[in-house]
Amino acid sequence: MNRDQPGDRLVHHDKTALRDELLARLSQELDVLERAHRAVMEAATHEEAKPENDKDTRALEQSYLARGQALRVEALREAVALCRGLSVAAASRGVLGAVVRIDDEGVARTLYLAPHGGGAMLAEGAVQVVTPSSPLGRALIGREAGDVCEAQVSGRMREIEVLEVA
Repeated sequence: MNRDQPGDRLVHHDKTALRDELLARLSQELDVLERAHRAVMEAATHEEAKPENDKDTRALEQSYLARGQALRVEALREAVALCRGLSVAAASRGVLGAVVRIDDEGVARTLYLAPHGGGAMLAEGAVQVVTPSSPLGRALIGREAGDVCEAQVSGRMREIEVLEVA
């Protein structure tokens, strides 16, 4: 593996830009979810949702759906707030807000450790978001350049070397 390929170095990935791109995506997702929640709320309270008899559960079903969406909206609002607070300062260990370059069994990958948005590709596909709730994210928390760890990825145990942390 060539570890010094142009574009792979962490200095090319501005942490502020990565955070802002992730925030934009989460904010867009939140906007869509909030609109859907408002639509469900309107449907649940609409005149046509009133039960016609004791077996008609349309309004009840709409209220359950609205409650579930309200919980998702609140969770996403919290995620946006957490991501907004991500540090853009240099990091020497795998912490939230760190950009970590790894060797994943011979393949160099650049990851952004964030509390939400796992799997999202940022910086035109050059950086993948990883959360601490994922096996790879858990393995990288607290790691520094030169560390080797194992993580269960795609159903199998893989050896991961931390090349660089910023």
